[in-house]
Amino acid sequence: MSSPQQPLPAPAPVYGQLEIPQTEDEGPANGLTLDSAIDRLVQWNMDLRTKAFEIPKARADVLTASLRANPLVFATASSIPYGSYSPQRPGENGYAATVIYPLDVSHKRLARTDVFGHAQHVLEAQYQDAVRMEIDQLYTVYVNLVAARETLRYAEASHAGLDAMAKIAEGQLQNQLAAPVDLERVLMQRDLAELGIEQARLAVREAQQNLAVLLNWPQGEAQLLEPRATLRDQAAVASRDQLSDIALRNRPDLIAYRLGVQRAQADVRLTQAEKYTDVFVLYSPYELRNNAPTGGQNATSWSFAVFGSIPLFNQNQGNIRRAQVNVTQTETELVALERQVVTEVERSFAEYAASRAAAERLEHTILPRARRLRDSTANLMKQGQASAVDYLSAQKDYNDVVRQYRDTLIRHRRSMLRLNTVLGSRVLP
Repeated sequence: MSSPQQPLPAPAPVYGQLEIPQTEDEGPANGLTLDSAIDRLVQWNMDLRTKAFEIPKARADVLTASLRANPLVFATASSIPYGSYSPQRPGENGYAATVIYPLDVSHKRLARTDVFGHAQHVLEAQYQDAVRMEIDQLYTVYVNLVAARETLRYAEASHAGLDAMAKIAEGQLQNQLAAPVDLERVLMQRDLAELGIEQARLAVREAQQNLAVLLNWPQGEAQLLEPRATLRDQAAVASRDQLSDIALRNRPDLIAYRLGVQRAQADVRLTQAEKYTDVFVLYSPYELRNNAPTGGQNATSWSFAVFGSIPLFNQNQGNIRRAQVNVTQTETELVALERQVVTEVERSFAEYAASRAAAERLEHTILPRARRLRDSTANLMKQGQASAVDYLSAQKDYNDVVRQYRDTLIRHRRSMLRLNTVLGSRVLP
């Protein structure tokens, strides 16, 4: 019941010039929210729908285990002569109908039903864990789409700014305030920004197609998948200890192991019940003695019998011992998994806190400083006191900061959703 391996998140694209747009855009009002994506994933994802068939199969196993044994019925004809009976050769025929029913004196049927019932609960918890891991994959794909859309917006805003600077450079060239090479440098950067826009649009289409596959969405309509989300963090999170408690309570893989311990204990009870075989009850409601060949009167009767084995030797000692060891093994694995879960929570919380602090510092300190430097250089260029080379150098520094800020937002958004996966509960939007 180990957790499946997690897919690595796709790295953020690094192409093109970037600029932070003036306004925040969460996407269209009727766009696909993360909650709606999760609902569709659970209902339509083909991998989950395939795994869901295991649950009714487990219920069928419970039904089979709970069925009672059928009685046996047999008829006998005894003392059939070779020839015929007569007063000189006396004898009698016997005819009987007998019902045999096994009595489960050690309650093996109930114990077996209990085992398969616990197995069903384990399978249901494992399915919930499969849903958790599939949602984690959805988190990655969904954030990739949001990040691609934001990159496109950043690239378009950067192109608009460079286009404005190109017009300024053209005016300065006409007024002989700049050299032709300065204009060429600005135009080259604008052309690179146009290429970045095309690459960003391609990344959006690829992210839409990946999301369509995961949601079992028609591939021809993948372009309709417009997310309604933002990369910015506007949520509060509980303390680390509280998060660990949430994970220990809600992680379906932990729940599956706890139910697995109960199933192992039920296996012990079943093997102990199987020490004793069934007791068979034989009841013959009708027996006929045919005395007609000897001139006598026919006689009818009934009979009752019970038989079973004498448990002088325990034939199930090895299975009992094996089942007991399995209980201890499962309990040990549960303890190890609980420690692993706590470690995962601590690691994910640390990543969340670090990425949030980095995003806040970039947003409130580093990014404004880089913007002021870029804008002041742009003003000097407009006044003819700085060259295009100076502006492009400041623009490059600013672009590096914007790219780092975008990458940090993406990493922080992923850390938020990864924390949800680790907790097994949706505590962050």
